[in-house]
Amino acid sequence: MTKLSIKYLFILLLAFTAAGRSYAALTIEITSGVEGALPIAVVPFDTSKLTSKLPTDIAEIVSNDLNRSGVLKALERDLLPTHPHYSNQVRYTQWKSAGQDYLVVGRILEKAPGDYTIQFQLLDVLKQKQLIGYNLPVKKRKLRTAAHEISDLIYEKITGTPGAFNTRIAYIRAQRDQARKYILQVADTDGFNAQTVLESDEPLMSPSWSPDGQSLAYVSFENRRPEIFIQHLATAKRSKISGFKGINGAPSWSPDGKYLALVLSKDGGPDVYIMNTATKRLKRLTRHRSIDTEPVWTKDGQKIIFTSDRSGRPQLYEMSVDGGKPRRITFEGPYNSAATISPDGKYIAMVHGERGEYKIAQLERETGNLTVLTDSNLDESPSFSPNGKLVLYASTRGDNGVLYVVSVDGRSQHRLSDQSGDIREPVWGPYKRKQ
Repeated sequence: MTKLSIKYLFILLLAFTAAGRSYAALTIEITSGVEGALPIAVVPFDTSKLTSKLPTDIAEIVSNDLNRSGVLKALERDLLPTHPHYSNQVRYTQWKSAGQDYLVVGRILEKAPGDYTIQFQLLDVLKQKQLIGYNLPVKKRKLRTAAHEISDLIYEKITGTPGAFNTRIAYIRAQRDQARKYILQVADTDGFNAQTVLESDEPLMSPSWSPDGQSLAYVSFENRRPEIFIQHLATAKRSKISGFKGINGAPSWSPDGKYLALVLSKDGGPDVYIMNTATKRLKRLTRHRSIDTEPVWTKDGQKIIFTSDRSGRPQLYEMSVDGGKPRRITFEGPYNSAATISPDGKYIAMVHGERGEYKIAQLERETGNLTVLTDSNLDESPSFSPNGKLVLYASTRGDNGVLYVVSVDGRSQHRLSDQSGDIREPVWGPYKRKQ
């Protein structure tokens, strides 16, 4: 892959350089953990009252979630000193001797075939008391979702920050069987429950979540040229919203979901525009002979941050949605692109290039301090988790693209690994709407 295709500055070229990759299932691999992470034990939940074996190990999913948080470290199952299922069965001295600060116990009851109740407790080992306890009704098909919900409840109680395990990610995968295929998929944050949104013989690119998590905007070459579509996930209904001559690329939703920032070349070179998704009315923001691309919205919806090579090399710029002169905001290093903004608006994650290596870095907006988060040399497409504590990104390993998640302090990293394939352009979805 060329440097330009990696960083998505030339949208049209990228679509074709991305061709020819095959994909496999995603699995979790912890590549680096945090020294000093809070120790927690998750005991396998009691299933002795069930009439049939569950397809899902709730406690294992919770342990894996917590391990991926970068804050908590779950005790390996074969090191559990005992297997209580209720708080009154717990001998706290055993767990204190095992070095655990927290303990999770629980059981699963069957109300009817395929209809369950998960009961669990989070216990503070040092204070010898219950922190939270829940009864969660759940259908068989939603057991993994319930496990992620339990992880979120535990994480929030211990850290004070909402968890983001019960959210989704989207990404592009390609596979080659008899013919080349490109697939837009949505999956849980651990890579399971992958659902295909669209499959095409031609490249798919640049997925972008709507703020309500109900739709995806993306670029498709199915008509042999780049066009932007919006697809509703529940109904699979979709509509083409941009099919101008030339480049139609890099869609990005406004925080209120009413507008898309996008890149068009219909009036010359690639420039940033804003489109009202209801009326399709366009407003041109940038007018420059350079390549302006990868727009994202600030959290108040008042500004756009984008990548431009107007200074000679790709850097990040910011400008008002009302127009005006763009302001350069990155100065450290010769290459900065592909911005993503943290949910609180205080940080920007980006691809930071220097001496031929491209890593994920984080810029603190108030101070201008830039911190490199990753240690590989070909990383791309960063995307913040909805709680702002993790960054999802793609990295090249050999000829393969794989997905990683790194904590915002750079100390913890895990890989959504695929042994024989290539996955690109991940984007982390918003919190699910309450039903």
